Amino acid sequence: MHIKKQPNPYSDHIKKEQDTLVLQYLPAVRALAYRLRERLPTSIDVNDLISIGTEEMIKLSRRYDREQNDSFWGFGRQRVHGSMLDYLRSLDVMSRANRRLMKVVDREIEKYLSTYEEEPTSEYLSKLLEESIEKIDDARNGSKVIALMPINEQITILSEEDTSEIVEKDELIEMIKTILNKFKEREQLIIQLYYFEELNLKEISAILDISESRISQIHKKLLKQIREELGLNDG
Repeated sequence: MHIKKQPNPYSDHIKKEQDTLVLQYLPAVRALAYRLRERLPTSIDVNDLISIGTEEMIKLSRRYDREQNDSFWGFGRQRVHGSMLDYLRSLDVMSRANRRLMKVVDREIEKYLSTYEEEPTSEYLSKLLEESIEKIDDARNGSKVIALMPINEQITILSEEDTSEIVEKDELIEMIKTILNKFKEREQLIIQLYYFEELNLKEISAILDISESRISQIHKKLLKQIREELGLNDG
């Protein structure tokens, strides 16, 4: 004899609450995705970021305990942001071969910037490095993606070595702070606005009246100095 499963009102209520939470904070997920998208190459679709973030929100809603954390977005924002970064890490623009070209392209951009105070075109870099414009664009796009990652992770990616084998994470963070203290106050402010206030280059440029290229140059200078202090491969 088949016994029909009785609905569980409590379980249904919990599920409804969880779904309501997700719907309530979907605008926040969209805003986070668009905010991230402003700092990324045009080839990355914001809808992919929204989809990834929404999936993570659904998972989080199933684990959320109101008694332990009274703010669902406070509980979930960092994890949603992390899921979007995980998606970016998986993209081809961060492939090992592309990273090598990124470093070469970055060096040439820095040289050009020092002379002309603006970034060179991809056509110029293509001729100089004897690479296709498509590969140059991929390398430049990859740099934009990597620039969104935590600084210690950027160093590992660009050096192709695991920094955790050389220095502990906490030690690395202290080293970054020490190196930052050697920077001019204005340069420190740029790093603060980019990494901690999460402003994009255009916004920082408007606030400080400094070119986006110069901001990018300061960011690369920080990474280069950290790699040098760690004795990491920069070739």
